[in-house]
Amino acid sequence: MLLEDYRNERLRKLEEIKARGIDPYPAKSYRNTKISDIINHFDEKQGQEVTIAGRIVAIRSFGKLVFIKLRDYSGEVQIFMKAEGEIPTGLFGAKEIKLLDLGDFIEATGKVDRSQTGEISVFSNYVRLLTKSLRPLPEKFSNKEERYRRRYVDMNVNPEVKERLVRRSKFWQATRDFMNKHGFIEINIPVLEHTTGGADANPFVTHMDALDEDFYLRISHELPLKRLLGGGFEKVYDIGPRFRNEGVDDEHLPEHIAFEAYSAYENYEDGMKFYEEMMKYVAMETWGTLKFSVGGFEIDLDQEWPRYKYADLLREKFDVDVFNPNREQLIRILKENGVETNFEVSDARLIDHVWKLIRKTSAGPYWVIEEPLSLSPLAKKSVSNPLVTERFHPIIAGTEMGNGFSELNDPLDQLGRFKEQQAARDAGDEEAQMLDMDFVEMLEYGMPPACGWGNSERNFWLLEGVPGREAVPFPTMKRLD
Repeated sequence: MLLEDYRNERLRKLEEIKARGIDPYPAKSYRNTKISDIINHFDEKQGQEVTIAGRIVAIRSFGKLVFIKLRDYSGEVQIFMKAEGEIPTGLFGAKEIKLLDLGDFIEATGKVDRSQTGEISVFSNYVRLLTKSLRPLPEKFSNKEERYRRRYVDMNVNPEVKERLVRRSKFWQATRDFMNKHGFIEINIPVLEHTTGGADANPFVTHMDALDEDFYLRISHELPLKRLLGGGFEKVYDIGPRFRNEGVDDEHLPEHIAFEAYSAYENYEDGMKFYEEMMKYVAMETWGTLKFSVGGFEIDLDQEWPRYKYADLLREKFDVDVFNPNREQLIRILKENGVETNFEVSDARLIDHVWKLIRKTSAGPYWVIEEPLSLSPLAKKSVSNPLVTERFHPIIAGTEMGNGFSELNDPLDQLGRFKEQQAARDAGDEEAQMLDMDFVEMLEYGMPPACGWGNSERNFWLLEGVPGREAVPFPTMKRLD
């Protein structure tokens, strides 16, 4: 049968149900027991009368006997029905079961016991319809594009998708728990900004009719959170969406959830210790292990992560001097390694592309530290080497799993770096940061020394072992014609 035929048959049943005076979409359910409570606590529930509700996932009928497999969020259980006795008005007995279909939501009241075959069951002579479904769920659902467009079907047919989203929730809850236990305060900051910054990314632009002005969707949480430090807060963080108008691949989605935190009176050395502990805590709370096999890498987080200097890694791998870059050498390295990019960008951007060649082959975990000043417009200079910054990235399975540094709080130094970034932006580098005079003004009033940190849900995707679109509930898709 075609989908249209199935739907027409269900529409016919819907009209028959209505003709019997039954509301096929009532507002109230009388459920008082989750299915998992029956399965997990059968000895306590045996013989008790319960009311359960959920979606029909299987129906078998043998004469006067009907077996319904019912699923709610917590699990599945069998409903055992017999065609006997008078059926109360508005309910469905074994004889009326033909009006119900797979996918319908129903409610059943009965006693908990085992069937003759030993299966835990709810014995009930009738059920109540809660929702009549008009489209049948497919038995298999594997086409990737269809799965992404109809996640509500995907979650029903492929339960591992729902289970993954539960872990995603645990990932962020564990992050919150860790930060809250260490005295941080979560403060939600604006998504719409006049000037966006805090990262090298191309922003989305939108228009606000009330003010008749264009705004950017934030690419980072950084600058507003640091304004809170200037306002007197000492430990703050935010978890929420950010938007980067870039390509879609396994590690990047234009819209995704990110986390950033800032702690006054701490530096990047303090941050590396703290966030290494946090990442281990979150992994254990989410997956129950610190050992992962992802992307061809075997990862063990349960160790003290070593530290490597950015300049040393590029010199050892490609003989690149990041402090006196040879532009022709950088371009040659990128071309030889099949990197397609705009070769007219700044030397700093070319160096960053070369670094990514190293990163992609690194199992980790390790920290890469002391990134050059030209690549870190918001980080403090190193006291021992003013050409580099007090910046740190954790590298795990070929990916940068976060970004942190001792925050720059010298307003004149910050203004100079903003001007350099704005000049690069004006020259065509769309990912260079914008000149934010309000932020410079905040620094002139004074912001304490601080360590900042950020990571996105890419950390979850990576350790879960799936591409980004598999790990979010409703990935952005191109509109169908």
